[in-house]
Amino acid sequence: MADKISLADKLATFGEFWSPRTVATFNDCDVMVVKVKGEFTWHSHADTDDFFLVLKGSLDIELRDRTVTLEPGELYIVPKGVEHRPVAREEVHLLLIEPTGTPNTGDKATAAPRKLA
Repeated sequence: MADKISLADKLATFGEFWSPRTVATFNDCDVMVVKVKGEFTWHSHADTDDFFLVLKGSLDIELRDRTVTLEPGELYIVPKGVEHRPVAREEVHLLLIEPTGTPNTGDKATAAPRKLA
């Protein structure tokens, strides 16, 4: 990396929800920031775990048998193949790490396109 990255500065460059922005790459993975609000779709990832780190706000990750609530500074990794649905009752800022090209819905046909921040 040529220089440090301010996640707050990157998050300030956009306002759309559920539209991840890649801020760096790391070992063939995208490091992304995203703003979320409301309910995302139920989905799973057959080939990869799903990493969530809350930077701001409170996020519920609904699983079929329970809900995991994350506060700022907390992370959770949904194991590959596990169906889940992120829910944000207020605006939440997240850091995500996924293998490059992983569709955020688990399905390339319905995934949000990757953008650079």
